[in-house]
Amino acid sequence: MNRPRLRLIGPSLPGRALPALLVLVLAPGPALAHASDRMVILTLPTGWYMVGAGVVVALTAAAGLMARHPPGFAARPLFSRSVIVPRALASLIAALVWAGLVAIGLYGTRDPLENLLPLTVWTLLWVGLTLACVLFGNLWRDIEPWTGPVRALRRLLGWQGSIGLSRLGHWPAVAGYLGFAWFEIVSLSPADPAVLARVVAGYALLILVLAVAEGEGWLARGEFLTVYFGMIARIAPVWAEPQGGRLRIMAGWPGAQVAAMAPLGASAMAFVTLVLASVSFDGLSETFWWLARIGINPLEFPGRSAVVAVNSAGLLAAWALVSGLILGAIRLGLPRGVAVAAAAGPLMLSFLPIAAGYHVAHYLVALLTNGQYALVALGDPFARGWSLFGLPEHWVSFGFLATRAGVQAVWTAQFAVILGAHLLAVLLGLMLSARLAGGRRPGTHLPMTVLMVGYTVFGLWLLSSPAAG
Repeated sequence: MNRPRLRLIGPSLPGRALPALLVLVLAPGPALAHASDRMVILTLPTGWYMVGAGVVVALTAAAGLMARHPPGFAARPLFSRSVIVPRALASLIAALVWAGLVAIGLYGTRDPLENLLPLTVWTLLWVGLTLACVLFGNLWRDIEPWTGPVRALRRLLGWQGSIGLSRLGHWPAVAGYLGFAWFEIVSLSPADPAVLARVVAGYALLILVLAVAEGEGWLARGEFLTVYFGMIARIAPVWAEPQGGRLRIMAGWPGAQVAAMAPLGASAMAFVTLVLASVSFDGLSETFWWLARIGINPLEFPGRSAVVAVNSAGLLAAWALVSGLILGAIRLGLPRGVAVAAAAGPLMLSFLPIAAGYHVAHYLVALLTNGQYALVALGDPFARGWSLFGLPEHWVSFGFLATRAGVQAVWTAQFAVILGAHLLAVLLGLMLSARLAGGRRPGTHLPMTVLMVGYTVFGLWLLSSPAAG
């Protein structure tokens, strides 16, 4: 993914690195970064932010533990309206749009900051739609490109059966997300328009074939984007619930939908831990700390080809570590007589806000920067020199990331998202633990609280650490 990277270091590096820094700054060559927000972040008192966030999360958990009743999450209907475009028709339109994007990726400019396909996948979809779903519910359901074609093909073929994929639960989605995460974080050229076009086309065709064979209902369990957006949308304060030909618009406390979810099965829990691990490792793999651990000089980063093997192993190790930490915390906090298998499913739900919150915070700078390129590309989708939105030439600007005030505002937004996500996770964890304890105060929630405090500090550290790549 083409995200802004730090190419500079702050004053905390030893003096022996200064000559290399001067060479990097003064030597002629192509610009490798679009923003220097990390350079400014290093001048902010980020350590105090981390301490404060950890204390707030811990105090919130303590207050919740001492409360007579666990926190509750309620929802209420606001109004209902008719569906404007039937889902099948919207899906057919989306399929045509994606086919056009693939064509643009194959035959358009190879510049990932001008080609509409990578900007759509990595900025508008992966970052922008995630944020929109966190705020307004599952919008992916209205624009996914498979339901319409699957329904039409099954009717055309006269096939109404299945091939047993549903018995696999969420494991196909886990495999899909793991492949997607590896492609984004580890592969050599995830933003190359032609490479991305082939990957998108191949994946879309694979899912189309499997869904035609199994039925459109399988998408909600087996297609990773459908599963991902469906899960993170559960923390939205406003959402729509389909009811026949109408939509019922609902509102409630963030997490109200999570509180109403059934316990997760083993494959769904694996999916949640993989989402947490992948976005965490995405941030970690860029830090000076990680590069030092694998023997790479961050001031002379050799490129992705040099770290494919170690980062592939690191991604899997991060998944194993996150899964172990969460399941271990759940096991340590269980009341006597409650089995891990019975507790992990419901308690894992409390980590959904963390997965969504860190994703939004981690990619916020990419949304603010590459999002500008996306607007330009939308105004000139075929690179013909158009300006459908009337944007002036050289409209894209990252000046706000070169000022202390601008970076302070971005960092404050990231801090608020991380802290808010963890506070919501703590409250959901308390409520779900109380359910397991039969309505009593969840006095054994301490290991989960410690883990969430640690994850809060870790997430903020990732956002503020010097990074390269």
